[in-house]
Amino acid sequence: MLVSLAIKNYALIDNLKVDFNNGLSIITGETGAGKSILLGGLSLILGKRADLSSLKDDTKKCVIEAVFSITNYNLKPFFEKEDLDYDEQTIIRREILPSGKSRAFVNDSPVNLNSLQVLGERLIDIHSQHQTLQIVDDAFQFQVIDALAGTVSDLGKYKGELWSYKSLQKELEGLLNLKSEAIKEHDYNTFLLNELVEAQLVDGELEILEEEYETLNNVEDIKEKLSESYQLLGDEQIGIITTLTQLKNNFSKLSGLSSRYNDLLGRIHSCLIDLDDVYSEIDLLQEALDVNPVRLEQVNTKLQTLHNLMLKHAASDITQLIDIRDNLADKVSITENLDDTIAQKQKEIAIKLELLNRISDTIHKKRTKAIPELRQQLETILKTLGMPNAQFKIEVSYTNSLFSNGKDELSFLFSANKGGSFLELKKAASGGELSRIMLAIKLVLSNYIQLPTIMFDEIDTGVSGEISNKMAEIMLQMSKTMQVFAITHLPQIAAKGHSHFKVYKEDVNNVTQTSLVKLNHDERIVEIAQMLGGLDISSSAIAHAKELLN
Repeated sequence: MLVSLAIKNYALIDNLKVDFNNGLSIITGETGAGKSILLGGLSLILGKRADLSSLKDDTKKCVIEAVFSITNYNLKPFFEKEDLDYDEQTIIRREILPSGKSRAFVNDSPVNLNSLQVLGERLIDIHSQHQTLQIVDDAFQFQVIDALAGTVSDLGKYKGELWSYKSLQKELEGLLNLKSEAIKEHDYNTFLLNELVEAQLVDGELEILEEEYETLNNVEDIKEKLSESYQLLGDEQIGIITTLTQLKNNFSKLSGLSSRYNDLLGRIHSCLIDLDDVYSEIDLLQEALDVNPVRLEQVNTKLQTLHNLMLKHAASDITQLIDIRDNLADKVSITENLDDTIAQKQKEIAIKLELLNRISDTIHKKRTKAIPELRQQLETILKTLGMPNAQFKIEVSYTNSLFSNGKDELSFLFSANKGGSFLELKKAASGGELSRIMLAIKLVLSNYIQLPTIMFDEIDTGVSGEISNKMAEIMLQMSKTMQVFAITHLPQIAAKGHSHFKVYKEDVNNVTQTSLVKLNHDERIVEIAQMLGGLDISSSAIAHAKELLN
């Protein structure tokens, strides 16, 4: 419920703060006193867009703040989704700056207007003449039927499965498109893949082959250098090993004379061991080295193949070629196995469709069962509102189409007169009749679901007398389970409120401003008497006002 409302620097309002109670609250005031301004300010709280014309003083910012008690609205999931602090006494604040920028806050956390609108719809419903047109909308009519039918849980399951079904359909569409494109590319991709597979790619192979090529291509020069090196080391007359062996022998004799030569002897011995090892290694290299023109041709061919493939695929190394090969293999494999994947996806869709059909069938049966009760309740209420011959013809037809709320098509027809034709609401009912039908529907809804605070903006337009009394009683009945506001010009309705607020204009320092004040009992008598007889209040008007209040 709306606990309080504070407005600063908005339109004709300078500074206004008012607290509200639960039950039925009445708002009255002369035409042009500023009731629409009050509603405009409240609409900003609910996410309506604002502009600079809203500022009373365009050098100061406009601030509108509302406090809501949200204990019974099951809004914790919304607050978690929006990453907002949840508080049972939630504060919504809207600011319009002189620059024209607008800001919105929920419990001091900034929010965008879309989030504010979603939250606002859950908190307060401003029912105006324009909103009465909502009654002719299929979605709203289904909402009414579903409230009585108790299909909330079923609809939740249905919508979840419908989302999944549409996702699967989208995936199938993507697979079919992929197949269409893949068929065109399949032969070419297969050709490219076979080239890469036949190349027998091995990571790091390029460097090994290039080294082998250099060896095979220069084998004579290598053999010559190895032979020369072998001779330098092992020649019996002047070879390095022969010379080093003689050096070692000399120092062996010297070490026998003094220990000071031992270190040099050790180092010479170590060199000799290393050179012996080098000598043996050169010998092995010579034996392994062979002129092999066949292998040279093989290596050269493989290198040319690799370089051509790298150039063709704009790859810098074998690793990239391997990645390209694997990607092509995936594409070819996907294409070749696409029919199986498509068949599996079609099977999943068929299973999902069967589930949707079962859920929508349950929804259809519950709706069909609830319609007679809805029709009876609406017709009964409308009889008390001066429409004794009002009749509804409501039917749901099961179709093969998957709509957002089931598979039903709705026929919601109305006849205001006995023997009259049943037509769509917008064709069969006048504006005043639509207002009364909407009031009846809101009363029915309030018995089945938790409605937000509702504000009826002159829903009593065009009615008077006993009908206005009945409308007031309906609003009073609704206010037992929810907070109801009624902006009215009718004294019969004004007298029924638990609280009564008056909107008025006054000139302060030659500036007109709008104010809202809560009336006490005596002030209510005067206000209702003025509503009955005008500004010149007669004693009979006072008596009548007291009678209405009592």
